[in-house]
Amino acid sequence: MPRPARSPRTSSGRPTSGSSSGKRAAPRGDFRTRQPAHEYELEVLPGLEAVAATELAAVPLARDVRGLRFWYPGDPERLTRLRSAVAVYRVQAWDVPRPRGLLGNQQLGELAAYLRGVVEVGGQQSFRISAAGRESAVMERLAAELQNALELPHDPKEGELLIRLRPQEGGDGWEVLARMTPRPLSARSWRVCNRGGGLNATIAYAAHKLAGQRDEDRIFNPMCGSGTLLVERALLGPSAALVGVDLDAEAVECSRANLRAAGREVEVAQVDALQTGLPARSFDLIVADLPWGDAIGSHRANAALYPEFLAESHRLLSRRGRLCVITHEIRLFERLLQEQAGQWHARELFQVYSGGHHPKAYLLHKP
Repeated sequence: MPRPARSPRTSSGRPTSGSSSGKRAAPRGDFRTRQPAHEYELEVLPGLEAVAATELAAVPLARDVRGLRFWYPGDPERLTRLRSAVAVYRVQAWDVPRPRGLLGNQQLGELAAYLRGVVEVGGQQSFRISAAGRESAVMERLAAELQNALELPHDPKEGELLIRLRPQEGGDGWEVLARMTPRPLSARSWRVCNRGGGLNATIAYAAHKLAGQRDEDRIFNPMCGSGTLLVERALLGPSAALVGVDLDAEAVECSRANLRAAGREVEVAQVDALQTGLPARSFDLIVADLPWGDAIGSHRANAALYPEFLAESHRLLSRRGRLCVITHEIRLFERLLQEQAGQWHARELFQVYSGGHHPKAYLLHKP
């Protein structure tokens, strides 16, 4: 993820804050009189930057936004409710030429105070450091010093307070990013049941936002799996109807468990998505994460499944309805769109990198 250039620093070995607090100077504005602003950065799946920027723009008081880096003087808990981001980090920089400089008495005190502020919000019970050379003697000493200062155990593999160190772009110092939550934001609290090939929740959120969120939509989620698309849409707000089906009884129960954990009531039934028996034009939006042919299904099976799915979706969609499809079977799907050019108008919504794959999302509607 590209990072914007930073403002110049002093050569004193301290952040350019004008004080010994270790904080960078916040941009001036009336909001500074209410409470201090902190600098933050969002981590998102590559390909979903525009979706995250749109969601961030709706956060009250966020100022001086540069891509996904911004100042915010409000309650940090509000940022932990962002749904398009993988994680949110508080950011602070020090004018030290190497990480060794963070071991100085003043810098270490500032660093510990900064991290305590993050723990006060997130409640992390352990920490870990992510940086180049994290097994070096300097990093081992830094971990030992922070363990004493924070009174938290250092867990190099599973530590809840993720601390990232990286060189300052456009400057000579180093920045420290601390994740605000014990788990990534994409690891939803409602996910009490997970199945192989389950969709990343931030992708589901992005698909719904870009497909169009309308209260009057009757929405259908075929092959619903663990219910990610159902839960994310139910959490967005009301709809005229929201229905999911899957041929696998275990998938149906998994979806229901996740919906219960999210506190939402949605109809989920064990039905063949290719032969629903439902009346024509029953839905205004169909959204589907089709099998990619790896964790679920096979490429050979998908060659038969995809055309049948498109035919049934065409029948079920209302005249002005939309079909949103997420798939990694890009060649197969785009070939079918060419073959069925008279039946669908299609456009690409996004392509995202997730879990070693590069799935695309498409939005289709009838001519």
